[in-house]
Amino acid sequence: MVQDKDHITDKLADLSYATNNKPTENELADLLFASKLCKNTKSNTIVLVKNKQLLASGTGQTSRVDALNQAIEKATNFGFNLSGSVMASDAFFPFPDCVEIADKAGIKSVIQPGGLSKIN
Repeated sequence: MVQDKDHITDKLADLSYATNNKPTENELADLLFASKLCKNTKSNTIVLVKNKQLLASGTGQTSRVDALNQAIEKATNFGFNLSGSVMASDAFFPFPDCVEIADKAGIKSVIQPGGLSKIN
């Protein structure tokens, strides 16, 4: 098997929206930043970002729910306020569980291979 390095970086013009609600300009900037961080991290990654600052990441878990819970716990333990933050995932969400958990934690927007979603 041969695999090439993925040199593609998400750009605003290339994004599609999975929800009718659109992220704000600040959320879009954070989502693009989070996507870059997520792309260069281990598989099954969840990245939480606010104001272009990495708040926490959950990586290498066998479950995306576990990765998200790990990231939320890390951010909370460091005293970061997740209200208004965004989330990036390196894979799509086949079920609503992660988005529901993110919403309860105060995360407002999500970027993943299936598109952008504004939670609230």
